[in-house]
Amino acid sequence: MSVNKVFLMGHVGNDPEIRYPDKDHPVAFLSLATNEVRGTSRVEITEWHSLVFNGQNALFVERYVRKGTYLFVEGYLRTREFEDRMKIARRKTEIIVERLEIVGRNK
Repeated sequence: MSVNKVFLMGHVGNDPEIRYPDKDHPVAFLSLATNEVRGTSRVEITEWHSLVFNGQNALFVERYVRKGTYLFVEGYLRTREFEDRMKIARRKTEIIVERLEIVGRNK
């Protein structure tokens, strides 16, 4: 048995970017920052995550989520490989979001 499940809560780092790879299939992208305090010196570490929203979730994010929104997401990890414009092989790990909830907003 194996499990691929992610739960994150953090602040959105940018306004959503929405694309339509197929006419009726929206996909939204944004980054999410999570923080944790480590060590005896209490150093705060920020980790940035790439989130991907499909379908109705993408439309919801486009309409209601902005930079600074405090968001809870549930999804799974996916790593993809691609070539950039310079023909360099790249690898990117993303969280495909299945469920989201707005926890708070910036004023």
